Amino acid sequence: MEPSYLIKPLLDKDYPVISHGEGIYLYDIAGNKYLDGCSGAVTASIGHNIQSVIEAMMDQASKVSFVYRSQFTSEPSEKLATKLMEISPGDVNWSFFVNSGTEAIETAMKIAIQHWQEIGLPQKTKVISRWNSYHGITIGALSLSGFTTRRERFESLLEKSPIVEPPYCYRCPFEDTYPNCQLKCATDLERAILDVGPDSIAAFIAEPIVGAAAGAITPPDGYYEKIREICNTYNILFIADEVMSGIGRTGEMFAINHWKVVPDIICIGKGMSAGYTPIAATLVSNKVIDPILRGSKIIMSGHTYSANPQSTAVSLAVLQYIEQNNLVEHAAIIGDYLFEKLQKLKNAYKIIGDVRGKGLFIGIELVADKVKKYPFSFEKAVTKRLVEIAQWNGLLIYPANAGIDNNGGDAFIIAPPLTITEKQVDDLVTLLDKSLKQLESEMLSGV
Repeated sequence: MEPSYLIKPLLDKDYPVISHGEGIYLYDIAGNKYLDGCSGAVTASIGHNIQSVIEAMMDQASKVSFVYRSQFTSEPSEKLATKLMEISPGDVNWSFFVNSGTEAIETAMKIAIQHWQEIGLPQKTKVISRWNSYHGITIGALSLSGFTTRRERFESLLEKSPIVEPPYCYRCPFEDTYPNCQLKCATDLERAILDVGPDSIAAFIAEPIVGAAAGAITPPDGYYEKIREICNTYNILFIADEVMSGIGRTGEMFAINHWKVVPDIICIGKGMSAGYTPIAATLVSNKVIDPILRGSKIIMSGHTYSANPQSTAVSLAVLQYIEQNNLVEHAAIIGDYLFEKLQKLKNAYKIIGDVRGKGLFIGIELVADKVKKYPFSFEKAVTKRLVEIAQWNGLLIYPANAGIDNNGGDAFIIAPPLTITEKQVDDLVTLLDKSLKQLESEMLSGV
């Protein structure tokens, strides 16, 4: 190959070159086939090469691909905002379109702070979050992220926002068990609010199911109901980061729906366009937008490509495809089937400590000692090794941290496209079984 000047995740690594995709599979130029067991970065939620989406893309490109949001609106952008209003919970009715999940988080922070300014409470400027979380890579979003290894290089620039313990039942930070714990992980938010001072806090942000920072940690029943109650008590907005978990991934349109709770602001991305175009959104409730609508009438945020009609037309086609093919319901049903298969793998392997998640968003935590829950040493780079083995075997999985203090431990995420069939689930599990067998042999033999 010619010399590469593309900055890749690892500058000196040779990556396979993908030639095309079809359904849940990707193919490289050497003819290798990969089962996309993680939808890329939990993104390609309807699979690859869907013709109706491609047609929508081409149709919009033949009309107009860009207009500036300060000068015009467009039909696809208006229709997408209406569709999102229809599928969002409660009074979360307004859409601010951006280009990435990180931008959606930044926009949510700004809107939350501006909401309180317009009400006459400008001192409410802090946004607090949990440890073992990830909300994005820009300075603002990274400040909210309790992801030590991604924070450490930039710590001098970051706010100390992660101050709440995670709902990590497998390794309870309070050394208790559910339900006897009485949801101490949720009431820890109240402790944090009182430590900081509720009069200075604009919002609390959380991933309904934690992604890369903690391998699909899933809170117990009642957790978000308690979080919502605490936020209401102390006059604090609740932001749900659904960038990874939203748009059908968990068997509900939004993961927060599993807890029957309505956030004040929801951030979405990834599955919103299923990888067919860069787009994300900050969804805002009437409660939050009304003071701004009565006041300045301006959200002080925006990007050049916000609400460009090319991306909004593609996203609308993706949402229509999800609805027309009942993929949210399918994700719930096929997710149960996949979860049962993965539980059987857990029972078969000494190195699997926990399997958790909902729908087609499942995390698997790896341990050196299953009884004592001891993690592998950092030096062994177990997750990295499993990802390599799996890819060699033709399976793509998503690396994650386990959620242990200082982001220790090994985990990975299984999150195939929502279109996956039972037969394809069987194939996925067979490839994963083969990969785990090789990994366990290496780890237990000290290779």
